[in-house]
Amino acid sequence: MHHTIFLCFALLIPLVFLGGCAPSASDDYHKITPQAGYEMMKKEPVTLIDVREPAEYQQGHIPGARLIPLGTIDETIKDKLPDKKKPLIVYCRSGVRSKKAAMKLVELGYTDVRDMGGILDWPYEIEK
Repeated sequence: MHHTIFLCFALLIPLVFLGGCAPSASDDYHKITPQAGYEMMKKEPVTLIDVREPAEYQQGHIPGARLIPLGTIDETIKDKLPDKKKPLIVYCRSGVRSKKAAMKLVELGYTDVRDMGGILDWPYEIEK
């Protein structure tokens, strides 16, 4: 009986530690603040992607942002952005769609993806 209990613990302990080593989706892209995104855009060439819908984009967007709605990423991103190593920053209105877009871009093979959250937190100029 004691031998069986010991054997169970001996087998379970490595699984607990190995489970912590599994990659999570958040390890594949970086969450950044609007301030960090703004500084990054000033220092290096990045592609800024607005994943909202066209009507939202027309109401106001971050200058230089390309509109690629979340629902079209699967079909359109490879033609619009063939270089999967180029730095990308995604944003939406509140941060929900940008997270989904960042995860989708990583799934599609893009290697330098940053989620800047929502335009609601953007303290800088907005283009209309």
